Amino acid sequence: MSTNPVTISTPEALPFIEIVREFDAPVESVYRAHTDPELVKQWLGPNGYEMKIDSYDVRTGGHYRYAHKDPSGEEYAFNGVFHVARENEFIIQTFEFEGFPDVVSIESLTFEDLGDGRTRITGHSSYPSMEARDGMAASGMEKGVTEGYERLDGILASQ
Repeated sequence: MSTNPVTISTPEALPFIEIVREFDAPVESVYRAHTDPELVKQWLGPNGYEMKIDSYDVRTGGHYRYAHKDPSGEEYAFNGVFHVARENEFIIQTFEFEGFPDVVSIESLTFEDLGDGRTRITGHSSYPSMEARDGMAASGMEKGVTEGYERLDGILASQ
Protein backbone atom coordinates (compact mmCIF):
# COMPACT_ATOMS: atom_id res chain seq x y z
CA MET A 1 0.00 0.00 0.00
CA SER A 2 1.34 3.42 -0.97
CA THR A 3 2.02 6.12 1.56
CA ASN A 4 0.98 8.67 -1.09
CA PRO A 5 -2.70 9.43 -0.57
CA VAL A 6 -5.16 10.39 -3.29
CA THR A 7 -6.90 13.70 -2.65
CA ILE A 8 -10.27 14.09 -4.40
CA SER A 9 -12.04 17.45 -4.11
CA THR A 10 -15.57 18.34 -5.18
CA PRO A 11 -15.99 22.08 -4.54
CA GLU A 12 -19.42 23.12 -3.35
CA ALA A 13 -21.68 24.52 -6.10
CA LEU A 14 -19.05 24.07 -8.85
CA PRO A 15 -19.22 21.26 -11.45
CA PHE A 16 -15.58 20.24 -10.95
CA ILE A 17 -13.63 17.32 -9.52
CA GLU A 18 -9.94 17.64 -8.74
CA ILE A 19 -7.67 14.66 -8.09
CA VAL A 20 -4.11 15.05 -6.79
CA ARG A 21 -1.61 12.24 -6.24
CA GLU A 22 2.16 12.02 -5.83
CA PHE A 23 4.33 9.16 -7.07
CA ASP A 24 7.80 8.01 -6.07
CA ALA A 25 8.92 7.93 -9.70
CA PRO A 26 10.29 10.39 -12.26
CA VAL A 27 7.85 12.40 -14.35
CA GLU A 28 8.90 10.59 -17.55
CA SER A 29 7.88 7.23 -16.06
CA VAL A 30 4.56 8.52 -14.71
CA TYR A 31 3.72 10.18 -18.05
CA ARG A 32 4.63 7.02 -19.98
CA ALA A 33 2.39 4.95 -17.68
CA HIS A 34 -0.51 7.28 -18.57
CA THR A 35 0.12 7.18 -22.32
CA ASP A 36 1.39 3.68 -23.19
CA PRO A 37 -1.72 1.51 -23.72
CA GLU A 38 0.07 -1.65 -22.55
CA LEU A 39 0.86 0.04 -19.23
CA VAL A 40 -2.52 1.79 -18.92
CA LYS A 41 -4.23 -1.60 -19.25
CA GLN A 42 -2.34 -2.83 -16.18
CA TRP A 43 -3.40 -0.12 -13.74
CA LEU A 44 -6.41 1.99 -14.82
CA GLY A 45 -9.61 1.22 -12.93
CA PRO A 46 -10.74 -0.82 -9.93
CA ASN A 47 -9.12 -4.05 -8.77
CA GLY A 48 -10.53 -7.18 -10.35
CA TYR A 49 -11.64 -5.52 -13.59
CA GLU A 50 -10.27 -6.50 -16.99
CA MET A 51 -9.53 -3.74 -19.48
CA LYS A 52 -9.79 -3.95 -23.25
CA ILE A 53 -8.41 -1.04 -25.27
CA ASP A 54 -9.88 -0.45 -28.73
CA SER A 55 -7.75 2.66 -29.35
CA TYR A 56 -5.44 4.80 -27.24
CA ASP A 57 -3.64 7.42 -29.34
CA VAL A 58 -2.27 10.01 -26.89
CA ARG A 59 -1.31 12.95 -29.10
CA THR A 60 -2.88 16.28 -29.90
CA GLY A 61 -5.91 15.30 -32.00
CA GLY A 62 -5.78 11.63 -30.98
CA HIS A 63 -8.62 9.61 -29.48
CA TYR A 64 -9.30 6.67 -27.20
CA ARG A 65 -11.89 4.04 -26.43
CA TYR A 66 -11.66 1.31 -23.83
CA ALA A 67 -13.93 -0.92 -21.78
CA HIS A 68 -13.64 -2.33 -18.29
CA LYS A 69 -15.27 -5.67 -17.49
CA ASP A 70 -16.17 -6.31 -13.85
CA PRO A 71 -15.92 -9.78 -12.25
CA SER A 72 -19.58 -10.52 -13.08
CA GLY A 73 -18.98 -9.80 -16.79
CA GLU A 74 -20.66 -6.37 -16.93
CA GLU A 75 -18.86 -3.98 -19.31
CA TYR A 76 -18.34 -0.24 -18.90
CA ALA A 77 -17.03 1.59 -21.98
CA PHE A 78 -15.43 5.04 -22.17
CA ASN A 79 -14.23 7.23 -25.03
CA GLY A 80 -12.82 10.64 -25.75
CA VAL A 81 -10.50 12.87 -27.72
CA PHE A 82 -7.06 14.14 -26.74
CA HIS A 83 -7.09 17.89 -27.40
CA VAL A 84 -3.56 18.57 -26.15
CA ALA A 85 -0.74 16.20 -25.26
CA ARG A 86 2.62 17.68 -24.23
CA GLU A 87 5.07 14.95 -23.28
CA ASN A 88 5.88 14.82 -19.55
CA GLU A 89 3.82 17.99 -18.91
CA PHE A 90 0.14 18.12 -19.72
CA ILE A 91 -2.86 16.35 -21.29
CA ILE A 92 -6.32 17.78 -22.05
CA GLN A 93 -8.99 15.30 -23.10
CA THR A 94 -12.72 14.74 -23.20
CA PHE A 95 -14.20 11.85 -21.20
CA GLU A 96 -17.51 10.13 -21.85
CA PHE A 97 -18.95 7.08 -20.09
CA GLU A 98 -20.97 5.38 -22.80
CA GLY A 99 -23.56 4.30 -20.22
CA PHE A 100 -24.52 8.00 -19.98
CA PRO A 101 -24.06 9.23 -23.56
CA ASP A 102 -23.83 12.95 -24.26
CA VAL A 103 -22.51 13.73 -20.76
CA VAL A 104 -18.95 14.72 -21.63
CA SER A 105 -16.42 16.16 -19.23
CA ILE A 106 -13.27 18.09 -20.12
CA GLU A 107 -10.25 16.83 -18.19
CA SER A 108 -6.76 18.18 -17.74
CA LEU A 109 -3.87 16.23 -16.25
CA THR A 110 -0.74 18.09 -15.20
CA PHE A 111 2.53 16.25 -14.53
CA GLU A 112 4.81 18.12 -12.10
CA ASP A 113 8.42 17.12 -11.50
CA LEU A 114 8.99 17.46 -7.75
CA GLY A 115 12.71 16.61 -7.99
CA ASP A 116 14.43 13.64 -6.36
CA GLY A 117 12.61 11.27 -8.73
CA ARG A 118 9.12 12.25 -7.53
CA THR A 119 6.09 13.42 -9.50
CA ARG A 120 2.77 15.03 -8.66
CA ILE A 121 -0.18 14.69 -11.00
CA THR A 122 -3.18 16.97 -10.76
CA GLY A 123 -6.34 16.10 -12.63
CA HIS A 124 -9.13 18.60 -13.08
CA SER A 125 -12.48 17.52 -14.56
CA SER A 126 -15.20 19.99 -15.63
CA TYR A 127 -18.71 18.59 -15.99
CA PRO A 128 -21.67 20.09 -17.91
CA SER A 129 -23.83 20.19 -14.76
CA MET A 130 -23.75 19.66 -11.01
CA GLU A 131 -25.93 16.58 -11.54
CA ALA A 132 -23.29 15.06 -13.86
CA ARG A 133 -20.48 15.92 -11.43
CA ASP A 134 -22.35 14.48 -8.47
CA GLY A 135 -23.19 11.32 -10.44
CA MET A 136 -19.51 10.78 -11.23
CA ALA A 137 -18.48 11.45 -7.63
CA ALA A 138 -21.06 8.91 -6.38
CA SER A 139 -20.18 6.27 -9.00
CA GLY A 140 -17.41 4.60 -7.03
CA MET A 141 -14.73 6.53 -8.91
CA GLU A 142 -12.77 7.15 -5.68
CA LYS A 143 -12.30 3.40 -5.21
CA GLY A 144 -11.24 2.94 -8.84
CA VAL A 145 -8.81 5.87 -8.75
CA THR A 146 -7.25 4.80 -5.45
CA GLU A 147 -6.90 1.13 -6.39
CA GLY A 148 -5.60 1.98 -9.86
CA TYR A 149 -2.94 4.33 -8.52
CA GLU A 150 -1.84 1.71 -5.99
CA ARG A 151 -1.32 -0.74 -8.88
CA LEU A 152 0.51 2.02 -10.77
CA ASP A 153 2.89 2.38 -7.80
CA GLY A 154 3.85 -1.27 -8.26
CA ILE A 155 4.42 -0.85 -12.00
CA LEU A 156 6.58 2.24 -11.45
CA ALA A 157 8.60 0.50 -8.73
CA SER A 158 9.37 -2.42 -11.05
CA GLN A 159 10.75 -0.21 -13.86
